[in-house]
Amino acid sequence: MLTHLSIRDVVLIDKLDIEFERGLCVLTGETGAGKSIVLDALGLALGGRADINLIRAKSDKLSVSASFLLPSKHPAMDALAEQDIACEDNAIVVRRVLSRDGRGKAFINDQPVSVSLLRDVAERLVEVHGQFDTHGLLDPATHLDVLDDFRRAKDGDRLDRACATTHAAWHAANTKLREAEAATARAAADESYLRAALAELNELSPRAGEEKELSDRRSLLKNAEHIVAALAETRASLSGDTDVESLIRTASSRLNRIAPQSGGQLDALCQSLARAVIEIADVLQELDHTAAQIEAEPKALEQAEERLFALKALARKHKCSVDDLVNVQTDLKTQLDTIDHGADSIRDLAAAAASAKLSFETAAKAMHDARVAGAAKLDKGVAKELAPLKLEKAIFKTALSTLPDDHWSARGNSKVTFEASTNPGTPMGPLAKIASGGELARFMLALKVVLAGTQSLTTLIFDEVDTGIGGATANAVGERLARLAKDVQVLVVTHSPQVAARATHHWRVAKATKSGDTTTKVGLLDIDARREEIARMLAGDKITDEARAAAQRLIAGAAS
Repeated sequence: MLTHLSIRDVVLIDKLDIEFERGLCVLTGETGAGKSIVLDALGLALGGRADINLIRAKSDKLSVSASFLLPSKHPAMDALAEQDIACEDNAIVVRRVLSRDGRGKAFINDQPVSVSLLRDVAERLVEVHGQFDTHGLLDPATHLDVLDDFRRAKDGDRLDRACATTHAAWHAANTKLREAEAATARAAADESYLRAALAELNELSPRAGEEKELSDRRSLLKNAEHIVAALAETRASLSGDTDVESLIRTASSRLNRIAPQSGGQLDALCQSLARAVIEIADVLQELDHTAAQIEAEPKALEQAEERLFALKALARKHKCSVDDLVNVQTDLKTQLDTIDHGADSIRDLAAAAASAKLSFETAAKAMHDARVAGAAKLDKGVAKELAPLKLEKAIFKTALSTLPDDHWSARGNSKVTFEASTNPGTPMGPLAKIASGGELARFMLALKVVLAGTQSLTTLIFDEVDTGIGGATANAVGERLARLAKDVQVLVVTHSPQVAARATHHWRVAKATKSGDTTTKVGLLDIDARREEIARMLAGDKITDEARAAAQRLIAGAAS
């Protein structure tokens, strides 16, 4: 709810601070006293159009701030959290500053923000109805939300969850289908290239790690002559004039003959010499084998180089490394498989998408039917409220239609518009265009009474809701405003004593002139001052005892 309004240097207001409370808050005063100035200032703080004509004549700038205390988990706090704006103790302070040069600043909780963000947050807090700019229920974009809030308060959110879930599944299935179709189309366009490229890779048949193998072998073969010579020299060193194998065998034989007499002390040495005989024989055999193998492959170097160069050329062609050619080959096979089997895959995906769409359509129809039922209840409730508000000839209707499938969303497929007709025989039309002034405000009042408790707004403002009415109708307006104020804070600017008599809190707006300077003041009235103000509203300039008595009866009647 609105807890505090601070105004500095706005038209006739030099300095004004108002502390607001819950319930029905009423502002009264003579015509021209400045009630509209208070609302203009509040509207500016809520993101309204900045006009330098609002700046007080003797000032260079104006400032207005409005403080709100919100229930926990209010949607406005979510909007602030998205912008990393702190909201301590569920409190929000919005502020506007406007200089005479036209420059303005906007703040939320002392953090500079854009006017659009300020307006977006404010629209979640306050709704204004009357002769000033209106939004909320008069904006067709809000009508679906309003109807759903009304329906959901009675039926819960099961249908909302079903619509959201099936729509997400349909969207995911459509995405898969589109991606598969696009992939198949791309592959089909390049089919001849893909088949030629795969054939070339299949012919070469690359292996992972082959580049290093070929590079190592190439290095070996390029140095074959030196390597064979080194092998021969090594062979000669081991089996030339000094036959290492024979020497080891002789030493082993001598040691084996004496070993039985050593009590086991020479057994380990005998075993080592036996292994050495075997290992030297293996080394000689391997030297011979390696040398023979190198000498037996005269064209091996040429073959290794040709394959290595062929692999590198193909890697350059596909703009990858030699080792990645295997992955390229696999990818080409996959793309060609998409072409060869794409029709079957797309058919399956299309069937899945169609099934998902059908599931969503079923959920959306159930939602639409529930909205139709909710709309009937809403229309019936509003119709019941119109007659006492001197709108007995008016008709209110919640019009529903289904949207084309390209406008479907997780919310379903319904379009909702509030329509009305104020006179018999006149066609139904958008609510904002068929009524004006007090009629429109009373339509809003009727709607708000029926919607009480289903919306997240914390404050409703009605300006001149009693225009053109009096007597029983004014009393009916006051009764409904008081009823509405049990669920949400209501701020009313009124000329009706019947409305003022039902106020929980009553302020009087008045002008005062001192030293040639005229200012607007706002004062909270106690019970005696309230009776006097309502008597003035009844009698005019000259307040009589009869007017005071009538005012007292109104206050007492409102309290009963």
